[in-house]
Amino acid sequence: MGQERIAPLEMSPEEFRRLGHRLVDRIASFLAGIRTDPLTPGETPAQLRPLIGRPPLPQDEGSAERLVDEATDLLLGHSLRNGHPRFMGYITSSAAPIGALADLLASAVNPNVGGWELSPAATEIEAQTIRWIAELVGYPPECGGILVSGGNMANFVCFLAGRRAMLGEGVRSAGLGRVPCRVYVSSAAHTWVEKAADLFGLGTDAIRWIPVDSAGRMDPAALRVRLAADRAAGERAMMVVGTAGTVGTGAVDPIRELAAICREERIWLHVDGAYGAPAAVLPDAPSDLHALALADSLAVDPHKWLYAPLEAGCVLVRDPAHLSEAFSWSPSYYRFGTPGDEPPINYLELGLQNSRGFRALKVWLGLRRAGRAGYQRMIADDCRMAAELYRAAEAHPEIDALTLNLSIATFRYRPPDLPAGGAEPEEYLNRLNEAVLARLKLGGELFVSNAVLDGRFALRACIVNFRTTLADAASIPDRVARIGRAVDATLRPAGPTAGAAR
Repeated sequence: MGQERIAPLEMSPEEFRRLGHRLVDRIASFLAGIRTDPLTPGETPAQLRPLIGRPPLPQDEGSAERLVDEATDLLLGHSLRNGHPRFMGYITSSAAPIGALADLLASAVNPNVGGWELSPAATEIEAQTIRWIAELVGYPPECGGILVSGGNMANFVCFLAGRRAMLGEGVRSAGLGRVPCRVYVSSAAHTWVEKAADLFGLGTDAIRWIPVDSAGRMDPAALRVRLAADRAAGERAMMVVGTAGTVGTGAVDPIRELAAICREERIWLHVDGAYGAPAAVLPDAPSDLHALALADSLAVDPHKWLYAPLEAGCVLVRDPAHLSEAFSWSPSYYRFGTPGDEPPINYLELGLQNSRGFRALKVWLGLRRAGRAGYQRMIADDCRMAAELYRAAEAHPEIDALTLNLSIATFRYRPPDLPAGGAEPEEYLNRLNEAVLARLKLGGELFVSNAVLDGRFALRACIVNFRTTLADAASIPDRVARIGRAVDATLRPAGPTAGAAR
């Protein structure tokens, strides 16, 4: 009974200090080379999987030093480097190094930020982080909020809060009832809406896809027509979803007009600002980004344009009561009351999770390190880089510049000898640019993604990267054209019909 317990997962302070110092040194070297090393190893699953293998679960314990070294080799040598200055693909930012240190500290203390008594300091830091994010984007700082894993989850929580607010307490026990509920969203919105309608009882047929104008923004007139038609058919309008920065082109919906319609119709207005909401900190941001406070709920992703390491999403709900009304339950096995004049915050009552990690620390430290002025400068710089990329694309004889919004530019490669107009050249351009994208993703010098604009397959660069320079942005058209020529030569060999698409 008096013997000391020795657990295989325990580590002495001395061993932890030695391995930790060694790991931090290797991470520092990784960060030192992130601007110059290849962006990706360009490996296929068949090449990578043998490095990990398929052995059975180990029977005995392993050396902590060997295991940490192996994991470090694997991750540093075989990962996509989304902090590289020419990573411009999906909306994943370069991660602030202070966030990596924050995650280490948060994991070491390991607070469960579900109940206040399990995480007193962490809970208060999360509450302050939410207030600061609201201040940054112009949302009422007295709102309710919670940090979640990312954009899908933030939008889901807002969706459920809106569902409860619009349909009443009965929706928690009796479900949706017999009156069909409808959700109105632009045809350019993110697919989280379909997931939410599917998972939360409405069904995807409940979604009303509202057309967009030539700038990719929801058409308010079309929304009014659809609302009137559904009302006449005996259907119930539950929610309008606006987007502050569409995933394809960065377009911002007319939030002021949507808010006016929702007030008239007594409908919940949710804004998906996962990408674009932080740009509201810019004085010259699109006017509708300065209208985010009109929304009943707002989703923001700190791991996008606030440069936090994954994962970090943020829910903001104007009336804090709507969160607890949607998520609070009081089983007998929870006793989280804390004595004192001010009631504690128990985040398990405000969202989908009970056990919750300490996501807020990395966001909180980032906000404190950069401040409002720092974020204004970095976000403005990203927009300036995208504008420079677009300008260079316009000037390049082999690149079609297509759209520019916030920090997203779209463009495509066009061989100079390809005939203009007609279905056949357009079909070939789509096939060509798909192949160009595939080549770029494996090449290690540039990572972009795609958008489809009125049937045209476009390359898409989204800059949420504090390491990207004007030189990086200006070089993109030349890099794309070089790859485009090589791909075009394989798809459309030189010959008597070289000027026509095959």
